[in-house]
Amino acid sequence: MSELRSFYPPIEPFESGMLDVGDGHQVYWERVGTRGAKPAVFLHGGPGGGCNATQRRVFDPAKYDVILFDQRGCGRSTPHAELEANTTWHLVADIERLREMMGVDKWLVFGGSWGSTLALAYAETHPEHVSELVLRGIFALRRWELQWYYQHGASLMHPDKFEPFREHIPAAERADLISAYRKRLVSPDRATRVAAAKIWSLWEGSTITLMPDQGMVDAFSDEDFAIAFARIENHYFVHEGWMEDGQLIDNAGKLKGIPGVIIHGRYDMATPMQNAWDLHKAWREADFRIVEGAGHALSEPGILHELISATDRFAD
Repeated sequence: MSELRSFYPPIEPFESGMLDVGDGHQVYWERVGTRGAKPAVFLHGGPGGGCNATQRRVFDPAKYDVILFDQRGCGRSTPHAELEANTTWHLVADIERLREMMGVDKWLVFGGSWGSTLALAYAETHPEHVSELVLRGIFALRRWELQWYYQHGASLMHPDKFEPFREHIPAAERADLISAYRKRLVSPDRATRVAAAKIWSLWEGSTITLMPDQGMVDAFSDEDFAIAFARIENHYFVHEGWMEDGQLIDNAGKLKGIPGVIIHGRYDMATPMQNAWDLHKAWREADFRIVEGAGHALSEPGILHELISATDRFAD
């Protein structure tokens, strides 16, 4: 384990701000590393998760100039937990605005979990502006993937954790849990929204690491985090990402010529290994790394090792 790569030291942004992206949304962004070095953008998960200080540390600060941002409605972006004008394609347009603001023609795009979904959507829309792709915990947002995690699949591996998620919904509505949670997450009653949000968020926070991680559980249980995370995530899933089913895998041919790495934990409960395998088969040029003894989270030692190895390799 001592040979595994780990985080670079903590780093503070050298620049940050709020970008008016229209539709009443202000997006928080920050820039870390060395101004003018290799440009990159970090796409966080969820959707609705927000970026954090730890995520800054997967890039060599001497070799990279990195933008991280809180996607619409979450983190420090405003308005908080807003669902209007908040779709995959709004976010793709926001990434382009940030690239233009940074003044670069191409940049490395780094995304994990929902961030991998957004990275694929962006790269398949603007391949000419992507120098490399580093993707973790592949999530193609297909119907079966949503069913696996929120209806029946991961529930078989974590029945003790899934039971509170299921039991929060009356028996008559349990045939479609995502839709049932939608009703509660958009309820005019704040207490109803908060109760549903905390349970939705806790299900994910307690199942994305291979081994139990109380710190992760606590973070996902925070009320402010949970309300944005659950509302936005559920909003995207109810609408299936505003994409055709299987669109991201079907359009992987648009990635031809873009160097990339696909990194996936063998025992990922949130996004099954099949996702990464399907992308690998559709995008053969990418380096494919299966991490044994790992789940879904960026913080899993084997996954972190592969991610930093990839950013180091592309920096050089």
